[in-house]
Amino acid sequence: MRNNLKQDDSLAGALQQTKQPFTKQQVKESFNKAAVSYDAAAIVQKEVCQRLLERLEYIKTDPAIIVDIGSGTGQGTIGLARQYPDAAIVSLDLAEKMLHLSRERSSDNKFIGQAGAHGLLKKMTGFFSNLRENKSGKSIHHVCADAEQLPFSDASVDLIFSNLTIQWCFDLTQLFHEFRRVLKPGGCLLFTTFGSDTLKELRDSWAAVSDKIHVNEFVDMHDIGDALYNVQAENPVMDSEKIILNYQSVKQILIDIKAVGAHNQNFGRAKGLTGKNKLQAMYQAYEKFYTAQGYPVTYEVLYGHAWNPKTPVQKTRSVEQGQQTSISFAQMKSQLKSNSGA
Repeated sequence: MRNNLKQDDSLAGALQQTKQPFTKQQVKESFNKAAVSYDAAAIVQKEVCQRLLERLEYIKTDPAIIVDIGSGTGQGTIGLARQYPDAAIVSLDLAEKMLHLSRERSSDNKFIGQAGAHGLLKKMTGFFSNLRENKSGKSIHHVCADAEQLPFSDASVDLIFSNLTIQWCFDLTQLFHEFRRVLKPGGCLLFTTFGSDTLKELRDSWAAVSDKIHVNEFVDMHDIGDALYNVQAENPVMDSEKIILNYQSVKQILIDIKAVGAHNQNFGRAKGLTGKNKLQAMYQAYEKFYTAQGYPVTYEVLYGHAWNPKTPVQKTRSVEQGQQTSISFAQMKSQLKSNSGA
């Protein structure tokens, strides 16, 4: 037992040094456990997914192949199938139990099961070429994989749709590089995630009574914009809104957060069960936020979309501690024509 504890502490320390607050295995297990309870508690997640689908109505795109990354129980996948009835859609999630529920919602029962990234890459060879040959429409396929290691070939996807998923990824720049890799030139990325003000009341209440991490941290909108810029995504747009839910008890807030699989995963969290006295103290600290509507819970929702450039990515290299960008004359000429509307 002591050896196991030492190994766990060593892993936690290593991950903290690399700025990874949790493991993908933890995320997977958490959402697998929450699969059955997810839909009943996912009020915000469902609302945001619907709003993200509505944004597609204002984006000029006619995708033949769509990947719904972090598809959960399938609300987004089904919405995409309705919006693009002739498209082939891949429902992709890290948690296989979520995918099973998504599959039950759809008429197609094709499912690619659990496998390592290398194994999936072998399985997915020719996958999209087979989808192109299927002209029956409303083709939905299910893939269990990690968003940061997509098992698809380069330039094979027209649209990446991702609702409230990228907050579970470690390196946004690397993630967007992976999205760019699988998107076709001119392909579209549309996503949502939670911003830094999400669960601020709960975070503040815990901070008043404990020096441990009790609430997941979320990224600032400007950091996401920087990551999109770093991968040279084209015409990136970010905006945000706040959704506030009101509860009749703080206890129910904690229950609902756990029911959707989004409870605290950080290595800096308190070990073991939180003591009753500490929990009651947090409840008391939350009282300062109480209003006539109840106990508020803030969700800062960040929306983003960008395009994969139709021209190759410009190559940048360091020159005497500065940056030098290489661009061909033909590419520059094409860009000038584009800017002038010629």
